[in-house]
Amino acid sequence: MKLLSLAVLATLAAAPAYAAPEKYVLDPSHSQIVFSYDHLGFSTTYGMFSGFNGEIAFDAEDPAASSVSVSFPVRSMMTGWEERFQHFMSADIFNAADETSLVTFTSTAIEVTGENTANITGDLTMNGVTKPVTIATTMNKADNHPMANKPWLGFTGTTSVLRSDFNVGLFAPNVGDEVQITLSIEAAKAE
Repeated sequence: MKLLSLAVLATLAAAPAYAAPEKYVLDPSHSQIVFSYDHLGFSTTYGMFSGFNGEIAFDAEDPAASSVSVSFPVRSMMTGWEERFQHFMSADIFNAADETSLVTFTSTAIEVTGENTANITGDLTMNGVTKPVTIATTMNKADNHPMANKPWLGFTGTTSVLRSDFNVGLFAPNVGDEVQITLSIEAAKAE
Protein backbone atom coordinates (compact mmCIF):
# COMPACT_ATOMS: atom_id res chain seq x y z
CA MET A 1 0.00 0.00 0.00
CA LYS A 2 2.84 2.38 0.89
CA LEU A 3 4.48 1.70 -2.49
CA LEU A 4 1.18 2.51 -4.30
CA SER A 5 0.84 5.80 -2.38
CA LEU A 6 4.39 6.80 -3.31
CA ALA A 7 3.71 5.95 -6.96
CA VAL A 8 0.55 8.14 -6.96
CA LEU A 9 2.44 11.05 -5.36
CA ALA A 10 5.27 10.70 -7.87
CA THR A 11 2.78 10.72 -10.75
CA LEU A 12 1.03 13.83 -9.42
CA ALA A 13 4.35 15.60 -8.89
CA ALA A 14 5.37 14.82 -12.47
CA ALA A 15 2.05 16.03 -13.94
CA PRO A 16 2.23 19.39 -15.71
CA ALA A 17 1.19 22.37 -13.60
CA TYR A 18 -1.51 24.46 -15.20
CA ALA A 19 -1.45 28.14 -14.43
CA ALA A 20 -4.63 29.77 -13.24
CA PRO A 21 -5.96 32.74 -15.18
CA GLU A 22 -4.15 35.97 -14.33
CA LYS A 23 -6.08 39.06 -13.30
CA TYR A 24 -5.92 42.18 -15.48
CA VAL A 25 -7.73 45.45 -14.79
CA LEU A 26 -9.08 47.68 -17.54
CA ASP A 27 -7.16 50.85 -18.27
CA PRO A 28 -9.98 53.43 -18.09
CA SER A 29 -7.93 56.01 -20.00
CA HIS A 30 -7.57 53.70 -23.04
CA SER A 31 -10.84 51.74 -23.07
CA GLN A 32 -13.84 52.96 -25.04
CA ILE A 33 -17.17 51.66 -26.22
CA VAL A 34 -18.52 53.45 -29.30
CA PHE A 35 -22.12 52.91 -30.37
CA SER A 36 -24.01 54.03 -33.45
CA TYR A 37 -27.53 53.84 -34.83
CA ASP A 38 -29.49 55.01 -37.86
CA HIS A 39 -31.34 58.31 -37.46
CA LEU A 40 -34.40 58.32 -39.72
CA GLY A 41 -32.27 57.21 -42.67
CA PHE A 42 -30.68 60.68 -42.83
CA SER A 43 -27.54 60.01 -40.80
CA THR A 44 -25.75 57.75 -38.38
CA THR A 45 -25.62 58.99 -34.79
CA TYR A 46 -22.67 58.10 -32.56
CA GLY A 47 -22.06 58.00 -28.83
CA MET A 48 -19.40 56.68 -26.51
CA PHE A 49 -18.68 55.35 -23.04
CA SER A 50 -15.18 55.81 -21.63
CA GLY A 51 -13.42 55.84 -18.28
CA PHE A 52 -15.08 52.64 -17.06
CA ASN A 53 -13.81 49.83 -14.85
CA GLY A 54 -13.62 46.11 -15.32
CA GLU A 55 -11.39 43.11 -15.07
CA ILE A 56 -10.22 40.22 -17.20
CA ALA A 57 -9.12 36.84 -15.87
CA PHE A 58 -6.81 35.89 -18.75
CA ASP A 59 -5.58 32.35 -19.30
CA ALA A 60 -2.84 32.51 -21.95
CA GLU A 61 -2.60 28.69 -22.13
CA ASP A 62 -6.36 28.16 -22.45
CA PRO A 63 -8.06 31.40 -23.61
CA ALA A 64 -11.49 29.72 -23.47
CA ALA A 65 -11.03 29.53 -19.68
CA SER A 66 -10.69 33.32 -19.45
CA SER A 67 -13.46 35.66 -18.32
CA VAL A 68 -14.34 39.35 -18.36
CA SER A 69 -16.61 41.63 -16.34
CA VAL A 70 -17.27 45.32 -16.92
CA SER A 71 -19.59 47.89 -15.39
CA PHE A 72 -20.14 51.60 -15.87
CA PRO A 73 -22.78 54.22 -15.08
CA VAL A 74 -25.27 54.99 -17.84
CA ARG A 75 -24.57 58.66 -17.10
CA SER A 76 -20.97 58.22 -18.30
CA MET A 77 -22.40 58.22 -21.83
CA MET A 78 -21.08 60.91 -24.18
CA THR A 79 -23.44 61.95 -26.97
CA GLY A 80 -21.81 65.14 -28.27
CA TRP A 81 -24.99 67.15 -27.66
CA GLU A 82 -26.26 68.05 -24.19
CA GLU A 83 -29.95 67.99 -25.14
CA ARG A 84 -29.61 64.45 -26.51
CA PHE A 85 -27.76 63.35 -23.36
CA GLN A 86 -30.50 64.79 -21.12
CA HIS A 87 -33.20 63.08 -23.20
CA PHE A 88 -31.37 59.73 -23.01
CA MET A 89 -31.11 60.04 -19.22
CA SER A 90 -34.79 61.02 -18.82
CA ALA A 91 -37.68 58.71 -17.93
CA ASP A 92 -38.42 58.51 -21.70
CA ILE A 93 -35.37 56.29 -22.23
CA PHE A 94 -32.92 55.21 -19.47
CA ASN A 95 -34.44 56.93 -16.43
CA ALA A 96 -30.89 57.39 -15.14
CA ALA A 97 -31.22 60.14 -12.57
CA ASP A 98 -27.92 59.33 -10.83
CA GLU A 99 -24.75 57.20 -11.01
CA THR A 100 -26.48 54.09 -9.62
CA SER A 101 -27.97 53.20 -13.02
CA LEU A 102 -25.35 50.82 -14.45
CA VAL A 103 -24.59 48.93 -17.63
CA THR A 104 -22.84 45.62 -16.88
CA PHE A 105 -21.40 42.79 -18.94
CA THR A 106 -20.28 39.47 -17.46
CA SER A 107 -18.93 36.77 -19.74
CA THR A 108 -20.47 33.31 -19.61
CA ALA A 109 -18.49 31.54 -22.37
CA ILE A 110 -15.54 32.13 -24.68
CA GLU A 111 -15.26 30.32 -28.00
CA VAL A 112 -11.80 30.58 -29.53
CA THR A 113 -12.22 31.10 -33.28
CA GLY A 114 -8.63 31.68 -34.42
CA GLU A 115 -5.10 32.42 -33.29
CA ASN A 116 -6.06 35.86 -31.94
CA THR A 117 -9.86 35.81 -32.19
CA ALA A 118 -12.74 34.63 -30.05
CA ASN A 119 -16.46 35.04 -29.58
CA ILE A 120 -17.16 36.19 -26.05
CA THR A 121 -20.72 35.52 -24.94
CA GLY A 122 -22.06 37.10 -21.79
CA ASP A 123 -24.95 38.70 -19.98
CA LEU A 124 -25.50 42.36 -20.82
CA THR A 125 -27.63 44.17 -18.26
CA MET A 126 -29.00 47.58 -19.15
CA ASN A 127 -32.07 49.45 -18.01
CA GLY A 128 -32.96 46.58 -15.67
CA VAL A 129 -33.00 43.99 -18.46
CA THR A 130 -30.45 41.18 -18.91
CA LYS A 131 -29.92 39.56 -22.33
CA PRO A 132 -27.17 37.37 -23.80
CA VAL A 133 -24.80 39.13 -26.20
CA THR A 134 -21.88 37.76 -28.23
CA ILE A 135 -18.89 39.98 -28.97
CA ALA A 136 -16.59 39.07 -31.88
CA THR A 137 -13.20 39.86 -30.36
CA THR A 138 -9.62 40.21 -31.60
CA MET A 139 -6.62 40.31 -29.29
CA ASN A 140 -4.47 43.08 -30.73
CA LYS A 141 -1.49 42.59 -28.48
CA ALA A 142 -0.33 40.81 -25.34
CA ASP A 143 3.05 42.18 -24.33
CA ASN A 144 4.95 44.19 -21.78
CA HIS A 145 3.80 47.84 -21.80
CA PRO A 146 6.86 49.97 -22.68
CA MET A 147 5.97 52.81 -20.30
CA ALA A 148 4.21 50.97 -17.46
CA ASN A 149 6.78 48.14 -17.59
CA LYS A 150 4.24 45.42 -16.85
CA PRO A 151 2.18 42.88 -18.84
CA TRP A 152 -0.61 44.51 -20.87
CA LEU A 153 -3.43 43.28 -23.11
CA GLY A 154 -5.27 45.02 -25.96
CA PHE A 155 -8.55 43.94 -27.59
CA THR A 156 -11.09 45.17 -30.10
CA GLY A 157 -14.59 43.79 -30.47
CA THR A 158 -17.88 44.28 -32.26
CA THR A 159 -21.48 43.35 -31.61
CA SER A 160 -24.97 44.71 -32.07
CA VAL A 161 -28.06 44.87 -29.87
CA LEU A 162 -31.68 45.84 -30.33
CA ARG A 163 -32.63 48.84 -28.20
CA SER A 164 -36.15 47.50 -27.82
CA ASP A 165 -34.79 44.35 -26.12
CA PHE A 166 -33.67 46.60 -23.25
CA ASN A 167 -36.80 48.78 -23.07
CA VAL A 168 -35.07 51.77 -24.66
CA GLY A 169 -36.72 51.47 -28.06
CA LEU A 170 -38.34 54.92 -28.18
CA PHE A 171 -39.15 55.97 -31.79
CA ALA A 172 -38.11 52.57 -33.23
CA PRO A 173 -38.12 51.61 -36.04
CA ASN A 174 -37.89 55.18 -37.38
CA VAL A 175 -34.85 55.78 -35.22
CA GLY A 176 -32.90 52.56 -35.74
CA ASP A 177 -33.61 49.79 -33.27
CA GLU A 178 -30.31 48.04 -34.01
CA VAL A 179 -27.30 49.60 -32.30
CA GLN A 180 -23.81 48.78 -33.59
CA ILE A 181 -21.17 48.56 -30.85
CA THR A 182 -17.38 48.71 -31.21
CA LEU A 183 -15.09 48.18 -28.22
CA SER A 184 -11.43 49.05 -27.81
CA ILE A 185 -10.01 47.81 -24.53
CA GLU A 186 -6.62 47.90 -22.81
CA ALA A 187 -5.94 46.06 -19.57
CA ALA A 188 -2.96 46.01 -17.20
CA LYS A 189 -1.87 43.03 -15.14
CA ALA A 190 -3.12 43.54 -11.60
CA GLU A 191 -0.59 44.11 -8.83
